[in-house]
Formats: sequence, C-alpha cells, structure tokens
Amino acid sequence: MDPDRDPAAETALAEKWRAVLASHAATSCAIDRELGETFGIGVSEFELLERLWEFEQEEHLSGSRAQVLSGSVHLSQSAFSRLVARMEKSGLVQRSMCEDDRRGIFITLTDEGRERYRRARPVHRRILAETLSD
Repeated sequence: MDPDRDPAAETALAEKWRAVLASHAATSCAIDRELGETFGIGVSEFELLERLWEFEQEEHLSGSRAQVLSGSVHLSQSAFSRLVARMEKSGLVQRSMCEDDRRGIFITLTDEGRERYRRARPVHRRILAETLSD
C-alpha cells in the first residue's frame, strides 16, 4: 500500500488496526480485573494454565517443555520465566528437569492449578463472549 496513492485506504487500514488494539485492550483489562479479583490470576496466568490443561487433554500427558509453552503465551522469554516463577510460588505449576533432555525445563499443572483453571474458565469465556461479540 502506497499512502501517497491511496490515503483513504491507508486511513481505513490504520483505523482497523486501532479497533483491533482497542478490542484487545478492553478484553484483556476485563479478564485481568475479574479473574484477578475472583481467582488471583491475570490474562497471562490463565493462558498458561489453559495451555497446560489443553496439553494434558490432547496428549494425555502431564506438562510440557518450557520452550514450547513460551511461544504459545505471547510473552518474551524473560517475561515467561518470571510468569512461571510466580505461578510456581503460588502453587499453580511445578517445574522439573526434562527426562529426555536435562537442559530442558518441564512445566506441569499442580492440582491447585488444574482446579483454579477449571473454576476460572467459565468466567473467562463469559468475558470473551461479552467483549468480543459483534
């Protein structure tokens, strides 16, 4: 797109981008507020709990390598490491060395993490429906 040739198209594209950002911000803030007040977790914590739960359901295994998970929660490596440390301290996840590759870190849900996810999921889905509906 060349803004000099089609400024109206460029403006429309920029407005569409701003609408995506506004929708993301409204949804994230609502999730952070309600899940934080009710369950003591935010968007990132919920996303990691959900990814671990999905992995358990799909693979019938407990846990996943940190390297695989870090790409799925849309955080930098350092932010992901801090997130996992906080969640481990809160008793929601557990870190261990990967049996197949001792350099790797394996992250698993604890019973408390599984239960917190189970209780928070309907609230999360309600917020998505409220904030993302057309």
